[in-house]
Amino acid sequence: MSTLNVANITDGTDTVETGYVVNGSAKAWCSHTGVGTIAINDSLNASGIVDRGVGQYRTNFSTSFGNTNYAIVGTSNQAPSGQEATVNIESSPSASGVSYRVTGTQNLSYIDKEAAYISCFGDLA
Repeated sequence: MSTLNVANITDGTDTVETGYVVNGSAKAWCSHTGVGTIAINDSLNASGIVDRGVGQYRTNFSTSFGNTNYAIVGTSNQAPSGQEATVNIESSPSASGVSYRVTGTQNLSYIDKEAAYISCFGDLA
């Protein structure tokens, strides 16, 4: 394996410090189905998805985060019900995965959506 050690990356017009690229990129993300058989559509650093019940999921990481202080962003699509939804992270993510719920904004109950998406930003172990 080769290692590049550079301070900046440029395309000839714009230049960015490599620290922004390394530190500012998602270290894990997952796009998965939420209706029927739950399956990962595409991902980075996701070893699997767990269906924990209606609108409740857990994404496990292939490589753990260095601690539990990473940032998590989640969203879902509006299908099949057309109802908007929020993705709520459970109170204590672990270094090896994150559990979350998709909640409908109309009745505030957990709901399955055609797709859910989660992105995690932080330092890997």
